[in-house]
Amino acid sequence: MSQLAKFPEGFLWGGAVAANQLEGAYLEDGKGLSTADVSPNGIMSPPDFSMEPFNLYHEGIDFYHTYKEDIALFAEMGFKAFRLSIAWTRIYPNGDEQTPNEKGLAFYDRVIDELLKYDIEPVVTISHYEMPLELVKKYGGWKNRKLVAFYERYAKTLFERYHKKVTYWMTFNEINVSLHAPFTGSGLLFEDGERNEQAIYQSIHHLFLASALAVKAGHAINPNLQIGCMIASMITYPYTSKPEDMFKALQQDRHTLMFSDVQSRGYYPTYVKNYLEEQNITIQMEDGDDHILREGTVDYIGFSYYMSFVATTDPEHLKDQTGGNLLLGVKNPYLKATEWGWQIDPVGLRTVCNQLYDRYQKPLFIVENGMGAVDKLEDDGTINDDYRIDYLRAHIEQMKLAVGDGVDLIGYTSWGPIDLVSASTAELKKRYGYIYVDRDSEGKGSNKRYKKKSFDWYKNVIATNGEVLD
Repeated sequence: MSQLAKFPEGFLWGGAVAANQLEGAYLEDGKGLSTADVSPNGIMSPPDFSMEPFNLYHEGIDFYHTYKEDIALFAEMGFKAFRLSIAWTRIYPNGDEQTPNEKGLAFYDRVIDELLKYDIEPVVTISHYEMPLELVKKYGGWKNRKLVAFYERYAKTLFERYHKKVTYWMTFNEINVSLHAPFTGSGLLFEDGERNEQAIYQSIHHLFLASALAVKAGHAINPNLQIGCMIASMITYPYTSKPEDMFKALQQDRHTLMFSDVQSRGYYPTYVKNYLEEQNITIQMEDGDDHILREGTVDYIGFSYYMSFVATTDPEHLKDQTGGNLLLGVKNPYLKATEWGWQIDPVGLRTVCNQLYDRYQKPLFIVENGMGAVDKLEDDGTINDDYRIDYLRAHIEQMKLAVGDGVDLIGYTSWGPIDLVSASTAELKKRYGYIYVDRDSEGKGSNKRYKKKSFDWYKNVIATNGEVLD
């Protein structure tokens, strides 16, 4: 490995979570209902407004009441950073109130203060896979421009409250989810089998505006704030060297990169305008929208990375599908996969880092990466998750090589350092953590925490700043 491949001093090692996937207490202290609260089967399934089916999001792992003990475990691992999200519905229960809910703000004060007690840098996602359900019912979700102002008010409230404690922020988690799960990403409701591209892209435009206005507001409140975007990175390889496969891969990547292009550069690229015209999609823009986008570009690019994808123009290859983050993909014959069919491609992480840094020349922050697996709690209380260690080691090695390539990398917060409810399936069977939570997908169990084998392994990775990965 090149001598240049060395993580910088101050590199932010840690873990990442989302409020709706671990907090529980879904109606406590004035919290309103969110889109996650009516998604009992996960983000890729239709919502259920009846509230009748069991929904594990309502309970999570009870982090709302156990955050002190859980943060102490993160501190024991030596975390330098902890990425959390703030539940919009704890601050503005319906989304359109004029004044925030003080009990919600006070809860996050306590969580942030607990992190700072251990010198753990809070990294805050303003909106992570949830929004107030009332904004869906009353306004139709993000296709309604009124939500831009509601979000801006919410973001300003957070910046004003926490700007002296929190430096790193992200506006929307995996903002490109709107293309793949419109209800989760934009609060859009369609009939079965229906897909309204006009509504989806109009919503995306409003998300871009809201993000830009939040960036501008945050910098006005505290110029030192670092406010980034966050995309689900989906690097695509051509299945063959056939030129048509190569261009198909380019097109597929553009569906992801358009989100970081607009938020990083401040304008719609020509390829996006051409696509919209070809699809007869007309985004309703107001005077000044272009200026808002230009004035609100992000400071860094945050992204998740779990797997790579393959593009092909061959109908026979298209039949061979596998699972993935947000969408299915064509199987790559050179890669192994997890139990959920997510293809394991550590080199792809290095490729993504170089792709994004070459494109934007802005710092990058890997804010999600990890392996979902079924873990077994042994009779002696141990969990031997060597498969997770192998996965993470291989990805960190490639991340280190990317630093050697010249990529400016802020940090690495692996996904789900403590077991939490899966976003894609709303179950606890699929676990990511270094810390095992004794709770199953039906919400049964002691909720006791156990350290997995990977706990001490990651602790040593952090202690050596990524130099020791054995």
